[in-house]
Amino acid sequence: MDAQPEPRERTAFSVQLEEFTGPFELLLSLIAKHKLEVTALALHQVTDDFVAHVRDQGEDWDLEETTEFLVIAAILLDLKAARLLPGDNEEDEEDLALLEARDLLFARLLQYRAFKIASVLFDERLHSYPRWTPRATGLDPGLAELMPEVQLVDPQRFAEVAEAALRPRVEPVVEIGHIHASPVNVREQADRVMELLTDAGSLSFRELVEECPDTAHVIARFLSLLELYRQRAVTFEQAGPLADLLIKWAAQSGDHVEVTDEFDEQDEEVEQS
Repeated sequence: MDAQPEPRERTAFSVQLEEFTGPFELLLSLIAKHKLEVTALALHQVTDDFVAHVRDQGEDWDLEETTEFLVIAAILLDLKAARLLPGDNEEDEEDLALLEARDLLFARLLQYRAFKIASVLFDERLHSYPRWTPRATGLDPGLAELMPEVQLVDPQRFAEVAEAALRPRVEPVVEIGHIHASPVNVREQADRVMELLTDAGSLSFRELVEECPDTAHVIARFLSLLELYRQRAVTFEQAGPLADLLIKWAAQSGDHVEVTDEFDEQDEEVEQS
């Protein structure tokens, strides 16, 4: 078998100028950092040096390197032309447009450097990943015990679970009976209060409402007490603040006590509306 000729080692392109001598990447870095003025460079000499560099490589010339040089050379040429344009003291719209174009060219140069650095980082990581090996052993016993035990079910049980999951759910019913509760008759509650007080003589308000099934009946009995107090059929006594309210029956046996239906009529009007 014939021995294959070893590929020639590629050398990085270097620039040799009066103002700068060194790698082309370093030249771009100095221009980007404003440490070297692009107007002082002979770009035609840089181009001649690069053409000689490509010819020296022969058939092994690097297409990627050549493409990058053409892009950067075009940017540097535009940037130098923008810097060399004559300018007056008075700035007009054309001058501002030229300055803006120069800034855009400089931004393109910085963008190229950023992509170049990123490509180097990606290349280093791609070459370092093959040296990594995955973990071949299983979980540690302590971690393996933390996993829940898998429970196996037969097809019948699985069908029951699926049926329960797919069964239509019953629509919830919101009760509104408490919103439209039937009104409590104040006159009937007054009759019950008079019955209790005539038998006991005096009772606390707590004792009077003890048998009330809900808040509506408590309110109705309180309104009936106010109506009875207005007719002087009952008296109120309270030993102190927040103490129990004592209600005493004050009407005589021959007095006629009748509670009006004023509150009941108001309830009927509200219900009809």
